Amino acid sequence: MTSTPAGPATSTPPNPVRRAIAITVGVLVVLVIAFFAFASLYTDWLWFRQLGFDGVLVTQWTARVVMFIIGFVAMAAPVFAAIQLAYRLRPVYARLSSQLDHYQEVVEPLRRLAMWGIPVFFGFFAGFAASAQWETAWLWANGVTTGQNDPQFGLDTGFYLFQMPFYSVVLGFVSAVLLICLLVTVVVAYLYGSVRVGQRELRISKAARIQLAIVAALYLAVQAVSLWFDRYKTLTTQGDRFTGASYVDVNAVIPGLAILSIAAAIVALLFVVTAIIGRWRFPLIGTALLIVSSLVVGVAYPWAVSQFQVAPNLETYEAKYVERNLAATKFAYGIDGLEKTEYEAVTTAEKGQLRADAETTASLRIMDPAIIGPTVRQLEQYRSYYQFQNPLDVDRYQIEGKTQDAVVAVRELNLGQLGSAQSWYNNTLVYTHGYGVVAAKGNDRTADGDPVFLERGIPTAGALTDGSKYEPRIYFGESSPPYSIVGAPADSDPVELDYPRGEDGAGQTRTTFTGNGGPDVGNAFNRLLYALKFQSTDILFSDGINDKSQILYDRSPRDRVQKVAPYLELDSDPYPSVVDGRVVWILDGYTLSNNYPYSSLVSLTDAISDTTNRSPRVALDDVNYIRNSVKATVDAYDGSVTLYAWDEKDPMLQAWQKIYPSTLKPVSDMSADLMSHVRYPTDLFKVQRAMLGTYHVDDAESFIRRDNAWRTPQDPVTQENLQPPYYLTMKMPGQPDPTYSMFTSFIPAAEGDQERNVLMGYLAVDANAGATKGQKDPDYGKLRMLEISADVSVPGPGQVQNTFSSNSAIAQQVNLLRQGQSQVRNGNLLTLPVGGGLLYVQPIFVQASSGTQLPALRKILVAFGDEVAFEDTLQEALDELFGGDSGATTGDEGTTPTPTPGATGTPTPSPTPTEGGGSTEPPTTGTGDETARLLTEARQVMMARDAAMQKGDWATYGEQDEKLTNIINRLIQIDGE
Repeated sequence: MTSTPAGPATSTPPNPVRRAIAITVGVLVVLVIAFFAFASLYTDWLWFRQLGFDGVLVTQWTARVVMFIIGFVAMAAPVFAAIQLAYRLRPVYARLSSQLDHYQEVVEPLRRLAMWGIPVFFGFFAGFAASAQWETAWLWANGVTTGQNDPQFGLDTGFYLFQMPFYSVVLGFVSAVLLICLLVTVVVAYLYGSVRVGQRELRISKAARIQLAIVAALYLAVQAVSLWFDRYKTLTTQGDRFTGASYVDVNAVIPGLAILSIAAAIVALLFVVTAIIGRWRFPLIGTALLIVSSLVVGVAYPWAVSQFQVAPNLETYEAKYVERNLAATKFAYGIDGLEKTEYEAVTTAEKGQLRADAETTASLRIMDPAIIGPTVRQLEQYRSYYQFQNPLDVDRYQIEGKTQDAVVAVRELNLGQLGSAQSWYNNTLVYTHGYGVVAAKGNDRTADGDPVFLERGIPTAGALTDGSKYEPRIYFGESSPPYSIVGAPADSDPVELDYPRGEDGAGQTRTTFTGNGGPDVGNAFNRLLYALKFQSTDILFSDGINDKSQILYDRSPRDRVQKVAPYLELDSDPYPSVVDGRVVWILDGYTLSNNYPYSSLVSLTDAISDTTNRSPRVALDDVNYIRNSVKATVDAYDGSVTLYAWDEKDPMLQAWQKIYPSTLKPVSDMSADLMSHVRYPTDLFKVQRAMLGTYHVDDAESFIRRDNAWRTPQDPVTQENLQPPYYLTMKMPGQPDPTYSMFTSFIPAAEGDQERNVLMGYLAVDANAGATKGQKDPDYGKLRMLEISADVSVPGPGQVQNTFSSNSAIAQQVNLLRQGQSQVRNGNLLTLPVGGGLLYVQPIFVQASSGTQLPALRKILVAFGDEVAFEDTLQEALDELFGGDSGATTGDEGTTPTPTPGATGTPTPSPTPTEGGGSTEPPTTGTGDETARLLTEARQVMMARDAAMQKGDWATYGEQDEKLTNIINRLIQIDGE
């Protein structure tokens, strides 16, 4: 019987035109993707080359490519070999089940593709994984010795910093390769009959047996090596009480790992024997015994030692290992040089008690940089498209031979406020930079409670730039536009807005960038590349771009330093300074590790998070080694980055210098002016205080008992997050002179109902690097701890803040300040050791509760022990607290000293605006001759009033006239008295 087919099977030949179009479209897509990738890479290279750090990018590219190739080959080659061997050694005449026959029919057409595709697939994954570990490999290749040995194995600590991480990665990678090889061998052998599974038996051909046994032997050999290296990892593992090998680790875990390593090596040999003699019984029994041994030796025995030997005798058994942890942790965090002093703090204020600490109280910063931002913005912003960072930064300057603490900020752009004027042309070519630094005294205020400016105005003028060649333009800052295009031939008209004021009545002044701040976009090819990078056709077609144009981007100081020094963790607080006539951003860079033996781990995020930095960004969170190894500067005008090797002894920095040669300059290249503005970094101090809460003790017994653990108090003002450390010029007990310092305080670590907000410790660090070219102050970074005697109860910040809030007399005065829709804001609560005790000082600001809110300093709160005072000025508050003779200024014993307004926060007249927008401050006189001071102030106010009348500024005229009336009324009152 025959059947007639339904019809012949026909196939339509492919249309050559469609095929050509498809191929063409595919090629074009590939070319477009490749060109976009090229544009990204090439523009990156242009950026690095312009900065002079192109070697950094080339090193990264080279390392990633090399590691990708190594990872690809190391994975693809063994997998390919395993597949090929399993296939070529398959039995020729194997009886297969119908199911396997079906599998082969499906797989056979794809066999060649699979044999090459599977290794390539795994190879790509392995290559990308390996390229991500290039830094680990390069540190291993460029690691250095530290000269310090671990106390357990006697190995140089460089082994843990550089070698052990690399060996761990390699062992994990090789284990993965062998497991995949084992898996593909089993699959191929099963598909082609080398491995047959019956109802009651498993048959493996000789060739498959040899291959499987050898791969299994190699895998177990790698595990043996890994177990041996796990012995060293116990020195960096976080335990229940501390990091490092404890008694249990040394006497149970480490020997157990050695036993298991040897056992794994023996089982590996048994698999080799199986490959020779064909018996699977011995390696299988060995593997079972290895698993049982790991449970007994690796789990049960250490648990028994911990529960029945160590726990009942904790101090006896763990003291030796805690001592190791104490020593290593203190060294790894740089707190081993801590100078501790028992401080018998007095809590009763007596007349003249502050005389010996007059300089400290005179330089006390009462202007809170976290509060006065709106006031500075109102007085100095000038146009809506300018802005200041909030909070402001703090710095110090030499003014007439004396160090002056200052609150500083740079006037940056805020393009979001241009409103309808926003356009690509304006945003990119016209509004390109901010202008000038604004600086105010930290320890002074005007009669209105406003800052006393050291530097201000547009054009800028003041004590920081007089007599020097000064470049005020801010092209690179924390709020600069994403990109700007600047530069033009010398004979062309300027396009960039310089500042909103011109000569001869002009509305504004324009300028042209003349530095070397960004890659060239003068040619058509570069314009095309950057048009693709920023997805803007305007870059390609704008006639505002010429052959001298440069494109400025990645303008944040933090981003620029991070790109040229990717191995650094940067401090959260870059700060601007006027250095040698230039505005520069100063940044601190840290080298970190989490592999220092016996050093305890800390969460970097938790340690540096506080009221001023609520959401820190960190690359490596859990660390147990930190060094402030690099100081960096970014020029605010041309964006040039300079890196200085601050801690040349740091082994991590030495290794990175070998990886990135010629990127760091020695400290000797630092100018004296730059050195005078370098300070101890904030984040490092926060990490150190986090560790000192526990590691201020020196003996193992106290550490184990935790009977004297401390913590950083909550911010008493916000009651959220930790209280930040503050920079102050002060004198610690034992110091000959006041110095620029940073401080923090400690209270007991107990929480909940048992919490006591009393002061247990006070930590300060000498933060001033010095003022000599290329030489650090020998006391820079010196940590000084005052351990408050337990015999005296000194109120902590929270308790003092509560005392201020609950004091009825203070509450009445605060209510008066709140009258008239006003809002009272508490400034930073400062603590400093003076007069044999601890003085708390808090400025009180008043602002409108709605509308334009301009905080003005109105009152000063001070506390010493249980006594408090609340007065208009710091001098008056100290006199009230210490019986009218605080000694806050110099004077002979037995005489009444004459306080200096600028030194103690006494109100001084508002600065009079000058033609350039700066200020001319009247000479300060003693408050003992108030009449003379008022007459001087009246003279300045009249001049300001007359100037406002000539300009037709009747609002200012009215304000100055009201001030003059108040001064005259006060003079009349004095005359009557």
